[in-house]
Amino acid sequence: MSDNLRLHGFNNLTSSLSFNIYDICYAKTEEQRAAYIDYIDELYNAERLTQILKDVTNIIGAHVLNIARQDYEPHGASVTILIAEHELEDSVPAQTEPGPGPLPETVVAHLDKSHVTVHSYPESHPDNGISTFRLDIDVSTCGHISPLKALNYLIHSFDSDIVTMDYRVRGFTRDVDGKKLFIDHDITSIQDYLADDTKQAYQMIDVNVYQDNMFHTKMLLKDFELDNYLFGTSRRDITFEEARDIESRLRKEMLEIFYSRNLD
Repeated sequence: MSDNLRLHGFNNLTSSLSFNIYDICYAKTEEQRAAYIDYIDELYNAERLTQILKDVTNIIGAHVLNIARQDYEPHGASVTILIAEHELEDSVPAQTEPGPGPLPETVVAHLDKSHVTVHSYPESHPDNGISTFRLDIDVSTCGHISPLKALNYLIHSFDSDIVTMDYRVRGFTRDVDGKKLFIDHDITSIQDYLADDTKQAYQMIDVNVYQDNMFHTKMLLKDFELDNYLFGTSRRDITFEEARDIESRLRKEMLEIFYSRNLD
């Protein structure tokens, strides 16, 4: 579409980016599993998650209006931030141009109806030693700012073994002639907005519904080093047979999450 698209009044389109980020580990004993949950709970408490969402707000060129955050017992945290937008200067590249977004040094903003949220879900399985940590992140904006520029920062902010992302443009706006516009930028894939190092690190699958402006990308980390997944122990402390069994369990867990189905 034209870069000089003229709209009638406010841009009523809503752009929403949703993340599920998973971290997987193996914790053999009940004590190790409890320690892993405590470790994750402390590492990603409401205070740190708030700072991450503030950074996201800066990246997309917005301003914090209100923050609500909560740590939960026995574990988990949630943060919701209402944000505001500002008109982009002509010298600033369009937010919706494909490519990874930078971390700007300064931003200003003024408009509501946008928000970013995060919820954490640590859990473990008592039988097979697998523990997982899931973060749900939603960035919803309207007007000129776009959530797509926060992609790489969010992926690099967490130990992400698996990432699922959904991007959707909803509603419509009008041009000066009254014609409805159901999307105001060109997009073929969420992958267009990922940095090269991210693309190289992950196996990725797209499922896109172009006619409904819906885009879905799943990512699975390529490299697998067992020591990176053992909590409370290391590869040298276990036998070859045990290591092979644990690796099999971990890989199955990751594939089941990646494909969203149980595997034999």
